[in-house]
Amino acid sequence: MPPLIHQADLDAALAEHPAVLVMFGGRHCGVCQAVKPRLSAMLAEEFPRLKAFYADCQDAAASLCAQQRVFSLPVVRLWFEGQPFGEFARVFSLGEVREAIRRPYAALYD
Repeated sequence: MPPLIHQADLDAALAEHPAVLVMFGGRHCGVCQAVKPRLSAMLAEEFPRLKAFYADCQDAAASLCAQQRVFSLPVVRLWFEGQPFGEFARVFSLGEVREAIRRPYAALYD
């Protein structure tokens, strides 16, 4: 997952890609570090056209996280066609994320 650091980076990603997922996490967040590779693998296998990014809220992307009102970790947000579609915070399963992506992804790309 390429990093997002500034709000302008997020705005550009949303303008450029029809399907975007951002994981807001932190290098000192054990859950974030466990979820990130599993989420990346799921997206690559099942939703290859969805563009995924990572914002490290405990490092360079702290101001982006504050602007996005992300104050607990991890948070996964979805956008389709530039519109917010879903958010998963703190306690969630990859199955929940998968199901949230499945229908709009199919409508967009099938």
